[in-house]
Amino acid sequence: MLCSYPQWTSIFCPQPQAFKKSSFQSRLSVAPPQTRKEGSSDYNDVEYGDNFGSEDDILDAISDAKSKFITSAKNPFVKHCIKLRNDSSYRRYHGSVLVVGSTPIREIYRFQESLQDNNITMDCLILPDKTEVPEGLDKSPLIMRVSSTVMKKLARLQSTDSLDAIALMKIPNRFFSLDENQDTADCWRWFSSPHRILVLERIQDPGNLGTLLRSAVAFGWDGVFLLPGCSDPFNDKALRASRGASFQLPIVSGGWVHLESLIEQFQMKLLGGHPEDEVAAKPVYRISPSFCDSVSDKPLCLVLGSEGSGLSEKSMQACELVSIPMAGEFESLNVSVAGGIFLYMLQPKCR
Repeated sequence: MLCSYPQWTSIFCPQPQAFKKSSFQSRLSVAPPQTRKEGSSDYNDVEYGDNFGSEDDILDAISDAKSKFITSAKNPFVKHCIKLRNDSSYRRYHGSVLVVGSTPIREIYRFQESLQDNNITMDCLILPDKTEVPEGLDKSPLIMRVSSTVMKKLARLQSTDSLDAIALMKIPNRFFSLDENQDTADCWRWFSSPHRILVLERIQDPGNLGTLLRSAVAFGWDGVFLLPGCSDPFNDKALRASRGASFQLPIVSGGWVHLESLIEQFQMKLLGGHPEDEVAAKPVYRISPSFCDSVSDKPLCLVLGSEGSGLSEKSMQACELVSIPMAGEFESLNVSVAGGIFLYMLQPKCR
């Protein structure tokens, strides 16, 4: 059975064209005209409209970091990084994101090397003072040293004992954000092989979204489509849960008009996860090996609904509903747990 899941507000993610900024100077300019805070006490230090000084001030801070470490959270570069972490609109505007921890950074690098992918770029590696460069990250173009206080601020952690690295990285150009007026005829560009696409609808919790992205990578799915209301996949909690999967999958943020175009062009079957015991206006099929065999050769989209209210009425009408049989007495599963089971069972050539 799938859980019934809380509704959220819509996240508007960046246009791919916005990421084609080639230098620190172009991406460390003044604050965007409109920002959306994601909730953090750090906004006591980083206020709306704060441009962190002139571009020269920020570039000077970066240049100085080569020869001495940063000790103040009020440093222009540090304030810029904090706002990247906290504010989705600011991330969108600059096309940059903070990735915390050497493990996800290393996962991203391994993926990049395995596919000879040059689309993922690290601008700089931020390390605690007097620590060694983590294994596998010695090719970083720029290394900055900061105090433990600054590391705590950047990572939003109480302790930095296990924190060995933070990377400032460009958001990959395989991430597409589509508006209502954007041409749907180019949907073949979004996914190179749309045989298995995970569709998420109003997934509020960034931890759940990140875990689902990680599971999609682990089970060989070809990409993720985010319908309106989903958390930002480059939110710091989503990045932590995904362990770098946000950089490894094609991700498209769009509406039903774009999803319907994708389904029509590639003749995809549309499945929707639904709790077995909840009343539905159509049959709900149990997920099973025989059911998975029956759809193994068909390209399909799996739609998972929000943590609080499940699938929308639109999804309920459009999808063939499937559920996870449960022997226990619990009414539902967490969406990331249920999604992991669906992704495993329906993975390409699943047995």
